Amino acid sequence: MQIRVTENGPYRVTGGVPLSKQTIVPDARGDSREWREGDPVATPGENYSLCRCGHSAKKPFCDGTHAKIGFDGTEMASRAPYLAQATEQDGPEVTLTDAQSLCAFARFCDADGQVWNLVEQPGDEAAAATKRESADCPSGRLIAWNLAERTAYEPDLPKSIGLVEDPAKEVSGPYWVRGGIQVTAADGTDYEIRNRVTLCRCGESRNKPFCDGTHAAIGFTDAPGDDRSH
Repeated sequence: MQIRVTENGPYRVTGGVPLSKQTIVPDARGDSREWREGDPVATPGENYSLCRCGHSAKKPFCDGTHAKIGFDGTEMASRAPYLAQATEQDGPEVTLTDAQSLCAFARFCDADGQVWNLVEQPGDEAAAATKRESADCPSGRLIAWNLAERTAYEPDLPKSIGLVEDPAKEVSGPYWVRGGIQVTAADGTDYEIRNRVTLCRCGESRNKPFCDGTHAAIGFTDAPGDDRSH
């Protein structure tokens, strides 16, 4: 399984990667609480192309619109490994690493007190909340670690791609690449394989190919006929 970024074009997905909706479920206050997986999305075959410019009329699949609009898909993201980008915050129970540039604005880190505050608190309850909030972060920006063993508390995710929906913000979010699928740059360079990655699908991220949360600012949605991304 592989996702290849094409120059100013779509993501080429090979190897029969499953595709489904992944919805952020908020609580009564609007805080992100859990993920709800939707029905599988039928793909054209084992290999398919996902829209990267945000303007396809056949979202999430590419229909060639990127060429008509002159989409600039220049990749700007760092190619350094996650730990080289991340800062470390040691708490009394767990360690938290944070690569801020990978933030996809899913907001799980805000529930029950911000995760950066929780990690500083002693006790099992705060440690559990830190692990839960960091594990729900779709981009893998946040990772909680066992303090003694220096091993990551990573969720067990199947190799798949999720189409993120964010009803609290009334927007469609990124492609959530799960389970450790290789993402390869347009020039052939392999990005580090990570358990959780979010790829831009609105076309406007300033950290391409990764999501930076711009979809929320521009009101992006993949609803048929809706082109609020510009």
